[in-house]
Amino acid sequence: MSTDTNTDHGHELLFGTFVTPTNHPVHHAVEQAVVADRAGLDLVTFQDHPYVAKFHDTSTLLAYAAARTEQIHLSANVTNLPLRPPAVLARAIATLDVLSGGRVELGIGAGAFWDGVAGMGGPRRTPGESIEALEEAIAIIRGIWNTSDRSVLTVHGQHYNVHGAKRGPAPAHPVGIWVGAYKPRILRLVGRAADGWLPSIQYLQKGLPELTQMNRHIDDAALAAGRAPRDIRRFLNITGQFASQGRGFLQGPPSQWAEELAEVALTYGTSGFILASDEASLTQTFAAEVAPAVKELVTTARTGIRHG
Repeated sequence: MSTDTNTDHGHELLFGTFVTPTNHPVHHAVEQAVVADRAGLDLVTFQDHPYVAKFHDTSTLLAYAAARTEQIHLSANVTNLPLRPPAVLARAIATLDVLSGGRVELGIGAGAFWDGVAGMGGPRRTPGESIEALEEAIAIIRGIWNTSDRSVLTVHGQHYNVHGAKRGPAPAHPVGIWVGAYKPRILRLVGRAADGWLPSIQYLQKGLPELTQMNRHIDDAALAAGRAPRDIRRFLNITGQFASQGRGFLQGPPSQWAEELAEVALTYGTSGFILASDEASLTQTFAAEVAPAVKELVTTARTGIRHG
């Protein structure tokens, strides 16, 4: 099992689920959040596609799921920024974080599925415009949360403008802003302005090795902005099925999953694994048999490196 001190940032490992916010059966998505919470996972996340009629509204779903759970953190994966104005989004996230006792994070994306966005009355942006808008939005969101600044918030952007917005409420804990990103320009934005990076394995065109160059874009931008690469947590949305015999990546017994995910953590600095799961048994096995084993393997490898 290999590692590189420049890529493994030593973060505590987090494990969670990525739940489809289906509205039929009406409580299914919430029940999956409860399963993840009771199983001891760190995080439950939901897609945010407001233009899909068969899905619950994710912002409302997060609030309902927060009320039904006790320990687990919750996030959109990822928030559809073009349909959620940033100043209002900031207040919504802060409110839910306060009400839930500090259990809400902000996964956010620049936007996709523009026909659906435009059909709901949102803007249709080019890739460059969507990244500009995201950077403006992150500045506004952080500004609303910054209640230590007694002045009103004014931001003049190309896509968003706020003129004298009052700040607050402040979240109950330092909410992570985690960006879904793949291309160099938005990865550099992650390095400059975000707290985390949230890609999905199925969108890596060249597979896991592509993470090396993507990490480099983030790290270089972080350093150029006076930040440490360690300031940005690296997540990965994953898919898989358990089987008695191995037949591919995350297609095998829990012990195989553990070895493979530990290798990803140590090789690419990934410290948060979020499993697409709408099944209680899949979630429970991931929590009970995979997560502890990955943590043990990574801890052993890190300890060996420090003492080697």
